[in-house]
Amino acid sequence: MIGIPTMVQKVALLTAGGFAPCLSSAVGGLIERYTELAPDVEIIGYKNGYQGLLTGDFLAVTDEVRAKASLLHNYGGSPLGNSRVKLTNAKDLVKRGLVAEGEDPLKVAADRLVADGVDVLHTIGGDDTNTTAADLAAYLAKHDYGLTVVGLPKTIDNDVVPIRQSLGADTAAEMGARFAKNVMAEHNAGTRILIIHEVMGRNCGWLTAATARKYHEWVESVEWLPEIGLSKEAWDVHAILVPEAEINIEQEAARLIKVMDEVGCVNIFLSEGAGIADIVEEMEKSGQEVARDAFGHIRLERINPGAWFAKQFSKMLNSEKVLVQKSGYYSRSAAANAFDLALIKEMTDLAVDSALAGNPGVVGHDEEAGDVLSVIAFDRIKGGKPFDISQDWYLDLLSEIGQPAPVPAHTPAEH
Repeated sequence: MIGIPTMVQKVALLTAGGFAPCLSSAVGGLIERYTELAPDVEIIGYKNGYQGLLTGDFLAVTDEVRAKASLLHNYGGSPLGNSRVKLTNAKDLVKRGLVAEGEDPLKVAADRLVADGVDVLHTIGGDDTNTTAADLAAYLAKHDYGLTVVGLPKTIDNDVVPIRQSLGADTAAEMGARFAKNVMAEHNAGTRILIIHEVMGRNCGWLTAATARKYHEWVESVEWLPEIGLSKEAWDVHAILVPEAEINIEQEAARLIKVMDEVGCVNIFLSEGAGIADIVEEMEKSGQEVARDAFGHIRLERINPGAWFAKQFSKMLNSEKVLVQKSGYYSRSAAANAFDLALIKEMTDLAVDSALAGNPGVVGHDEEAGDVLSVIAFDRIKGGKPFDISQDWYLDLLSEIGQPAPVPAHTPAEH
C-alpha cells in the first residue's frame, strides 16, 4: 500500500479504559505504520482517553517521537494515559466537569475533532471503549462530519464479541502466572494455609483460566524434590473458580479439605467476577450500597471477592492462615510479550491501512467469519463474551488438578 493516495492529513490516537499489556506498543505500532506509509500525516495523541478528547488536551507526535517510536514496544501502561469516560453518559460528564450542563458529549467530542483538524481517530480499548467509539462514529456519520474511526481491541479479559484474541490478554495471563510463582511459595510460611490468587475478569473467566493454565504448565515443566519438602502437589493449582461455572462452595470445600489434609495447603485461582451475584445479593439484603462506575459496572474493588471467598472457605477447610493476593495491576501494566507484539503488529498495520482507505470499524480476527483478520463493523462489537468452559484444554486442565468438570452457571455474574 506504499504510495496510495490519501486525503488524510491528521490522525488522532487515544487509549481508554483499564490498562492492558499492549497500549504502549499499539501506540508505537500506529506511529511506525503511518511513518512508513504516509510520513506527512500529522499525528496527535489525546491525553487520558476520551477525557482528553472532550477537553482538547493532546500531545503532538514530533519527528523525534516518530524516530524513536520503537521504544514504546518495551513498556507497559500507556504513554498517553487512560480514563473511563462514556460519551453517552452526560450526567456523569457534567458532574466531572468535562462538559457543560445541556451539552451533548458526542457533539462536543465531534466538534473538538473538527476544531483540531482530525481526519482519523484511532481508539485503543476494550468493549466499553469501542462501543463508545461506535456511538461517536455513528454520530459523526449521521451528522456528516466525514471522519473515520478505527478501533483496536485491548482487554485482558479477552471478552470482545466477535474478536478471537484481544490485544494484551496473553501477556496478562503470562504475568499472572509469574506473579503466582512467588505467591504460591507462601504455602510453607505456616501450616494449613489457604492461598487465593484473585485474577481480573469482571464477567469473563478466560484470564483466570489462562493464567492457571500457564502456571500449571510451569509446575509440570520443572523438577521437584519432595524428599526435602519441595512438593509439586503443594505448589500446584487446586481449584479454578470462574463466573461461567456454578460454584457450590460446600461441595468444593468437601473436595479441598482432603487436599488441605494431605498436602498442607490449598491454592485457588479465583476470577474477581466469580460468584458476584451471590455477593451483591448478600450486600443488598444487609442494606449496603453497591458502587458502580460510569458504565454501570459494579466496582469490584469495593466488594473484594477474594476476601469474601476466603471467609467462606477458611472455616470449612480449617485454615490456620489465609492469604489473598491480586495479580491484576501487576499483569495489566506489563510490557507486551512476543505473542502480543506479533498480534499488535498485524493489527496496527491493518488499522492504518484501513484508516487511509477510509474504512471504519474495529480490527480483529473475526470468530464469526473463519477467524480472518479484518475490520469489523462497529455495530457488531459487543462486550461480555463468556469464557467457553467446555473447551478441551480447560476440561483437561481441571482434570489434571482434580477438579470436576464444570456445570454452567444459571445466572450471569452481573445484571
